Amino acid sequence: MPKAINGITVAHFVETYRDKLNLEVVTGEAGLHRLIKEGSINRPALALTGFFKYFANKRIQVLGAAEMTYLKSVSQRQQIEIFNEMVDRGIPCLVLTRNFNPTHPLLVIAQERKLPILRTPMITMNWVNLATVCVDHEFAPTATEHATTLDIKGIGVMLRGSSGVGKSECALALIERGHSLVADDLTVISLVDGRELNANSRPLNRGYMECRGIGIINIAEMFGVKSVRLDKRIDLVISLCEWTPDVVEERTGLEEYYYEILGLKVPHIELYVRPGRDMARLVEVAALTQALKKMGHDPAKEFNDRLIAYMSQMQPEVPRKTRLAPDREES
Repeated sequence: MPKAINGITVAHFVETYRDKLNLEVVTGEAGLHRLIKEGSINRPALALTGFFKYFANKRIQVLGAAEMTYLKSVSQRQQIEIFNEMVDRGIPCLVLTRNFNPTHPLLVIAQERKLPILRTPMITMNWVNLATVCVDHEFAPTATEHATTLDIKGIGVMLRGSSGVGKSECALALIERGHSLVADDLTVISLVDGRELNANSRPLNRGYMECRGIGIINIAEMFGVKSVRLDKRIDLVISLCEWTPDVVEERTGLEEYYYEILGLKVPHIELYVRPGRDMARLVEVAALTQALKKMGHDPAKEFNDRLIAYMSQMQPEVPRKTRLAPDREES
């Protein structure tokens, strides 16, 4: 089931992206429990003038050069009224860019009302763009799949199948061939920007794999750091199914099937497991075929077009009538 995020604390935001966004807490540590409830960033230019209609109070508020210059032009009393109103409306925190120092009224309000004030040396536009990506990632809808995900030549492949069908063994063979593991057995999927599915593993079991009969193995230690990837876009879903005599397998590849995750449809292939089949090789070829399709080359369609063209060039042979010799007159 998809999971929606209702909010993240300011403390989580600071701890997670402190280095990436060059953040430091100036004051208001007691208010770090406040919730950021919307996945976007707001510059409260109109709010500083007292216009609070359509004020995005659930977002991180950013004060850049324009806002700080404006604050210097108004009285301290006006600043206190404005910032009290913003806190009353439940803003989670304020971020000062370009290493600006908070004005005295803002500092007083932050300490009295337990409002976190953060600071960064980054330019406002650059910080807003980068922070928007970070916050969007936190608020992206998520789901989990009982599946193993790998990066095969740049194609994100999610292997599905019932327990014991051989997902981990197939993944292990692919890793031995130089491909990378994203998640084993349980894949966490997030919908990024409403158009892309991103797969990753839970931090606890990242880089580890369970092999039946052997136990838990450390992929990074055995095959090197390059064999583990933190996350990957999902481009293809492959379901490993147990073969039975009555199954009908795809022979041409002209039919396209899809697997739906969080409302998005991903190309889907079913591969049947039976003795003698090299499943790792089949998965690898399926991934490479998907890479060709993304580049505009569909092998099945191209062969079908060639076949139709060949058949249209062939002229049907008209059967020649047998000419009978005239009967000889009897002498």
